[in-house]
Amino acid sequence: MKVWSPEFLLPKKLMKKVFLFLVVLAYVIPGRFVIGGSPEKGLQVLLEKAYLPADLDQEVFDALWTVWPEPLKSQAEQASVAGRRQMAMKRYGLLPHPSDPSRSVQYVVDSSGNWTMSCLACHQGQVAGEMVPGIPNTNYALETFTEEVRLVKISQGKSFGHMDVGSLLLPLGTTSGTTNAVMFGVALMHHRDAALNIISRAPRFDLIHHDMDAPPWWHYRKRNTLYADGFAPQGSRMLMQFLLVRENGPEKFLEWEPDFEHVEAWLESLKPPEWRWSVNKDLASNGEVVFREHCGRCHGSYGESDEYPEAVIPIDEIGTDRVRFDALTNVERNALNESWFGHFGRDAASIGDRQRPEGYVAPPLDGVWASAPYFHNGSVPTLWHVLHPENRPPVWCRTPVGYDTKKVGLEVEEPSQKEFAAAVSEGMPSAQRRQFFDTTKPGKSAGGHTFPEALNESERTAVLEYLKTL
Repeated sequence: MKVWSPEFLLPKKLMKKVFLFLVVLAYVIPGRFVIGGSPEKGLQVLLEKAYLPADLDQEVFDALWTVWPEPLKSQAEQASVAGRRQMAMKRYGLLPHPSDPSRSVQYVVDSSGNWTMSCLACHQGQVAGEMVPGIPNTNYALETFTEEVRLVKISQGKSFGHMDVGSLLLPLGTTSGTTNAVMFGVALMHHRDAALNIISRAPRFDLIHHDMDAPPWWHYRKRNTLYADGFAPQGSRMLMQFLLVRENGPEKFLEWEPDFEHVEAWLESLKPPEWRWSVNKDLASNGEVVFREHCGRCHGSYGESDEYPEAVIPIDEIGTDRVRFDALTNVERNALNESWFGHFGRDAASIGDRQRPEGYVAPPLDGVWASAPYFHNGSVPTLWHVLHPENRPPVWCRTPVGYDTKKVGLEVEEPSQKEFAAAVSEGMPSAQRRQFFDTTKPGKSAGGHTFPEALNESERTAVLEYLKTL
């Protein structure tokens, strides 16, 4: 009896040719074919494995309520330990872990109670109160969380971690749900050579800080590049750049690369969520026609003829906030692409001139209903506001889990600029101020993308209905 062998399916010579073809394919199009990657293992390592030093311990987390403002502090004092933990997670935009509601899905908590941030901190959120795999965490109050952790550590006599110190030099995010992620990467790469060896350099104080809205991870499978301007090719190594803390040397990245091949496989497996409510099919059908004529050139087509062009729209044509575009120079883009993360420049060859972009990438719109707020900086709360540029609110504040099914996006309050300015001048606490998105601030403009002005009101209504179906 013979043991099963691939030779029973293909001759040896043909097997060799197939293997060589796959190797070449993986080389020419890196990151798009994750040979051997397991989506299940990818999610497992994100949930259970710590790649960074711990940010805090359970004792610190359980004492956070002691630095809260009133009346929240008094309410927490009367609550149980479990109740306080739930209040803390709500305050900082954290979600309960599926196997243990007392801890967060966005942090890895070990047997000693040490909390370590994972990729899911920014990339795992909820829509309408329901957690969806790969949806961005638009409630994440990173700056507030870090500030209050630091205060508790001082009262407990504990040493600061890398986030506590780093946030004193680098702003983490001026609005909850958005972060200064691009400059995190630039600052971290500043202290490494191409092979990721640590090099001694003075900190940079010329960085243009700006907040970004994390994209939905189910778009990963459609794109060949990363980031709003699409300057970096996709690949498992590129997913690892935020692990560049001093404690992680080049050997750690080599050791962990297989883990992130599994993570990439998980990203490739994600699918967009379906609209949960009713749809006017006739209206949506009319909207599809309008969408194909006016929007498809940039955003692609959907359904049976699913095609995505990954078009880069020149910055002057798109007209959206350009701070992100100007903040990152080609020197910094090249430093990333020519490093270990980009296989020392090999991967960049697959995207050609895209590593020196002229504008922003028009994103795929699969599951767009669930990915509010919109634009790369998260400045527009609903799709209705995207389609009505003249009505975009200058200042808005989202409710914790509310969802607006009519305007399709976040349920928001819209104070006037005068009311908001008065509240700030009267001493609005910084944690509360970060709950408001102020589009007058640098890098946070909601202007641009005025293409819907070419449509009449009935056409905009039809397109809005169609977008629910993607």
